[in-house]
Amino acid sequence: MSGFGSEAQTMSFVAFIAVTTVTLLLCVMTGPDRDDLDEFYTGFRSLSPMQSGLAIAGDYISASSVLGTIGVISLLGQDGLVLALSTVLSLVLLMFLLAEPLRNAGRFTMGDVLTRREPSSAVRITACIVSLIALFPLLIFQLAGAGDLLAFVLGIDAAGFKTGSIVLLGLLMIIYAAIGGMKGTAFIQIVKTVVLLAAALAIASLILNRFDFSIPSLLDAAARGSGVGDAYLAPGLQFGGDGLDMISAQLTVVLGAACLPHITMRMFSSRSASAARRSMSWAVSTVVVMCVLSAVIGFGAAAIVGHEQITLADPQGKTSILLVSQAIMGSEVSTFETLLFTAMATAIFLTLLASVAGITLACANTLAHDLITHGLGRKRTQRDRTEMMVARGTAAAVGLTAIFLAAASRHVNLQAMVTLSFCLGASAVAPALIYSLFWRQYNRTGLLSTLIGGTLSVLILITGTNLVSGSPRAIFPDADFTWFPYTTTGLLSVPIGFLAGWLGTVLSRRSAGAPLRQSDEYDDVDASILADAVQPRG
Repeated sequence: MSGFGSEAQTMSFVAFIAVTTVTLLLCVMTGPDRDDLDEFYTGFRSLSPMQSGLAIAGDYISASSVLGTIGVISLLGQDGLVLALSTVLSLVLLMFLLAEPLRNAGRFTMGDVLTRREPSSAVRITACIVSLIALFPLLIFQLAGAGDLLAFVLGIDAAGFKTGSIVLLGLLMIIYAAIGGMKGTAFIQIVKTVVLLAAALAIASLILNRFDFSIPSLLDAAARGSGVGDAYLAPGLQFGGDGLDMISAQLTVVLGAACLPHITMRMFSSRSASAARRSMSWAVSTVVVMCVLSAVIGFGAAAIVGHEQITLADPQGKTSILLVSQAIMGSEVSTFETLLFTAMATAIFLTLLASVAGITLACANTLAHDLITHGLGRKRTQRDRTEMMVARGTAAAVGLTAIFLAAASRHVNLQAMVTLSFCLGASAVAPALIYSLFWRQYNRTGLLSTLIGGTLSVLILITGTNLVSGSPRAIFPDADFTWFPYTTTGLLSVPIGFLAGWLGTVLSRRSAGAPLRQSDEYDDVDASILADAVQPRG
């Protein structure tokens, strides 16, 4: 760990152990104490709006978003800030358009929402597959980066330690998801969010103090340290001035972040639609504050650490927050500054734990509830205890698979995995949810067309992006088979997802009485979805 001595390393290691112990106890204390599906999947909707909002914000403030956003801002300036603001806009979209209908239409999973008007095992199975394809890349990316991050913090550069960190973090996420359920993982997210905000606020304050709390002075110094001068504070640096590529990235982030299954599942734990609204108010406020702090820290990293040192430590700048935390404290490190760095390192460790636990729980829930219970086993009735055992077993299966894949791909640049997750959320999940909640004529054929068409378009298009080949940051940097002109697929795949759903609906063959029956079914559930329903039907 460059710049910090053994005292900080020792304190960070002790802090990691303490955090692991406390969070494990928290999961045991808040987790389900009996075999009740509502308790496991929603925590009996017992979280207050503030608690639920902080948990939602915690899902948004994932390890990839915190480290990646600050890294992008430190390296690319205004373009990174625009992408950070797109995340806030995504949360606003979720708040005003989807939060209440999702709370009213869903019970436990996204499959419950999509089958509200069109009960179908095919829809359940397809929704589960799409959810897994969307979430697994994000889970692998976060796990794979854990080893390098912990090695950097603790100053241990051994390959075995990095792999061991992945395994340890993976085992912890299995325990959190299997034991804590929705409520346990929510409390971990809450603790993570509070600790991370406090640490980020302290670092941002020290950075601003270095520049006498003058934003213009900070920006000028950041432009000088960026190595590109005034271009750092102008748009176009990230995508070489390609405005359509930037629009594609923003569209993908805005729609994708709002509709990923591990985000939407938090809506189901709200007590009511009005509670969901208040929860989103807390979530938006928290994410806005974190976005502002991330901007200060990112610009501070460019100004104080400099582009060369940032890219030397990590080409994507993911360690920028730690580098600037070290640099702002100088060579004479006091006990307070050591404690502050330890708090920041602990907050990042907590962020990793909470992020992977939430995604693991979402994967396990859809496997147990959508695929096994209602998809493959719809003709037989399962007891709650059986489904809970299945959910805990699938959490273990998801976690072990993710550990193996993350350890195997640790040496590969996995930025394409994050992009894949957001593109699937924007191109398949978002159109399916919007149509299902708001379009009267939407039917099963249209729903399946949306999910399958959006997913296939993303999987095909992303193979031609420069995140897969043709650039140093690609999965295959030494090969070049790029054929798609944009970094993200959203500009084309999002319209394909919406168009596939529309065509599937209007062109599908239906019997003469089907439109009337479907209209009656929509009218039957419309009030409970769009109004303030007390309890969604299962």
